[in-house]
Amino acid sequence: MADMIKKATRESYGEALAELGDKYCNLYVLDADLAAATKTGVFKKKFPDRHIDCGIAEANMMGVAAGLAATGKIPFASSFAMFAAGRAFEIVRNSIGYPHLNVKIGATHAGISVGEDGATHQCNEDIALMRTIPGMTIINPADDVEARAAIEAAINFEGPVYMRFGRLATPVFNDKESYKFELGKGIQLKDGSDVTIIATGLMVYEALTAAQALESEGISARVINIHTIKPIDEEIIIKAAKETGLIVTAEEHSVIGGLGSAVSDVVCASCPVRVVKIGVNDVFGYSGPAVALLKEFGLCAENVVKTVKEAVAAK
Repeated sequence: MADMIKKATRESYGEALAELGDKYCNLYVLDADLAAATKTGVFKKKFPDRHIDCGIAEANMMGVAAGLAATGKIPFASSFAMFAAGRAFEIVRNSIGYPHLNVKIGATHAGISVGEDGATHQCNEDIALMRTIPGMTIINPADDVEARAAIEAAINFEGPVYMRFGRLATPVFNDKESYKFELGKGIQLKDGSDVTIIATGLMVYEALTAAQALESEGISARVINIHTIKPIDEEIIIKAAKETGLIVTAEEHSVIGGLGSAVSDVVCASCPVRVVKIGVNDVFGYSGPAVALLKEFGLCAENVVKTVKEAVAAK
């Protein structure tokens, strides 16, 4: 696993859009003066007539995307997660969510791994914000293969979709030839009987790494990848709760309102078991190297191992 190719999912986003532009002639890409950072510049170069730079005006970009969707186009509105979900929230809610328009939001630079850009750009609240919008689908892919598959799935899905991508290059662990993306369905990557680790985004690989380490210590950990946080796969979560009796969630997001909260909602309603959340614990981030920050905030395999061992011991 250590020798795996690494790639940032924001790069997957830009490349996939450029590739899919040939197949879907009604695909349009918008950005807010960040084409180089969100990687939509690749699409812009190939399809200049279907790319719109809305300038540093994210709320207006969402309005433009809504207008395009109303005319039958499939617009991807692209910006940093902090701006797409944060600054433009009201327009996303009222102009996209309320009329349930077919707009796809490509939010890059999410989470602590934005690194040196610091707290103002490290968006750890976007999933929580988007979960509150009725009818909003939320996808958080774990690697390059999953991101590309998710983007095409979003194109073929009718309705608003929020897609979360990262700045940091992360391991590509899914097999391109065999991987299958199904909207709203979690993926069990490893079976286990003592505990279930449910992860999303870059924490999926960390969960897999942790599960291998736990196996050597006699702890059998099931690993589930939840790439679609809304609608969430209740069936796979309830099954895991019943069979392992303990769940640990892992996400590069606040522990409030994200994956952990979504899983807890399902468990509380259908099969009450203990849920331990790994994520950003109600604090702001700060500037620093991305990998170092992830470790500092406990978003790493080592902390997953530590947390699972403590939870299993208390089971």
